[in-house]
Amino acid sequence: MASLSFAVQRRKLLLVAPAAPTPRELKRLSDIDDQEGLRFQIPVIQFYRYDPSKEGRDPATTIRDAIARALVFYYPFAGRLREGPDRKLFVDCTGEGILFIEAYADVSIQQFGNALQPPFPCLDQLLFDVEGSSPVLDAPLLLIQVTLLRCGGFIFAMRLNHTMADAQGLVQFMHAVGELARGAAEPSVLPVWRRELLEARSIPKPTFAHREYDEVPDTNGTITPLDDMVHRSFFFGAQEVAALRSHLPPHLRRSSTFEILTAFLWRSRTLAMQPDPEEEFRIISIVNGRGGRFEQPLPDGYYGNAFAFPVAVETARELCGRPLAHAVELVKRAKAEVSWEYLRSLADLMVLRRRPHFTVVRTYLVSDVTRAGFGDVDFGWGKAMYGGPAKGGVGAIPGVASFFVPFTNSRGQKGIIVPVCLPAPAMELFSLEIERIVKATNEQQKVKSSL
Repeated sequence: MASLSFAVQRRKLLLVAPAAPTPRELKRLSDIDDQEGLRFQIPVIQFYRYDPSKEGRDPATTIRDAIARALVFYYPFAGRLREGPDRKLFVDCTGEGILFIEAYADVSIQQFGNALQPPFPCLDQLLFDVEGSSPVLDAPLLLIQVTLLRCGGFIFAMRLNHTMADAQGLVQFMHAVGELARGAAEPSVLPVWRRELLEARSIPKPTFAHREYDEVPDTNGTITPLDDMVHRSFFFGAQEVAALRSHLPPHLRRSSTFEILTAFLWRSRTLAMQPDPEEEFRIISIVNGRGGRFEQPLPDGYYGNAFAFPVAVETARELCGRPLAHAVELVKRAKAEVSWEYLRSLADLMVLRRRPHFTVVRTYLVSDVTRAGFGDVDFGWGKAMYGGPAKGGVGAIPGVASFFVPFTNSRGQKGIIVPVCLPAPAMELFSLEIERIVKATNEQQKVKSSL
């Protein structure tokens, strides 16, 4: 699929404003929203099949009209971001609107192959970077491109200013657009702003160490380089996860798939970087702050960033020289730290340290979007064939982040696809390590089937 190339004709570039008058006001982002590590644009992409029952109905027009209606409820998205004293971010609710591109590509959805997965060919054409649209401040907060395909299917691609929402918040907005496109009068989940819930306390006093924001000098030049970067995706189905689980001692075998896979990827990626054994490496596993396990759960409809970046730190010698169980225990311990108090402590730290970026030197970050619901977004043409992050390695420092995306491979096996971005030499070693596990899994299956 990587060799597939095609031309994209952009038909219209529009500013889509709310379909009805909205309040003109200044709204504060939370102190978690406006940290440096979220001040970037994040791309997502959705693929939709042709539906003969919708013959004569134009997806671009339908979605554009639904966006205008959704922005009446989500009117801050139609505004622009401003920066105040001490780097505090505000949304100026101007009602100017979001950028919308209608396009046509002379390609069919079948040409993308049976298993749609990142990296996608011609992504820069399917989500065109309109000149002047990419700054975090004073620019549209959403850019949406609907590309109609030769086969009658279409691609919905979106770029979000990450300070405004996390994956769950973005999907909430997308579902609202889908519901309105299918004829609803209003979204089934109404948006809730309430960003003050994740503001720092009046006297900020962090109660956790927050080593995810350590200032780490890049003494050995091992920060991921920006050139010679390679994008690849890796599939982990039930068999691969079971094989990894079988390497763990009994007390760790009930660990979640996320914990096991995160630990394995961290260890494998570190090996591939061929580091100095005494260098410290970090794994950041994003933990969502929504849900009943928190003492003060966020209200339904909250669409701001509601997560923390808990980190585990270990030397390359210990991480790569000890069994996988060691990495799993480190990941579990870091995740277990996150509580409502942890989020309040994080907000306090942001204010005291002027909203720093999380540590990127020798860091790997993973975000699980398997339950975010990207693939369930329906604009009237059914659920997406693929829905979710458009690529790995996004952010200010390419190569740091990966996503766990729900996926069904070409053999019909359900699992997780993980887009990874690494320098070419490291990607080669990383791929060999993954293939070694897959090969071992296949051999285990052959032995079992012969018994």
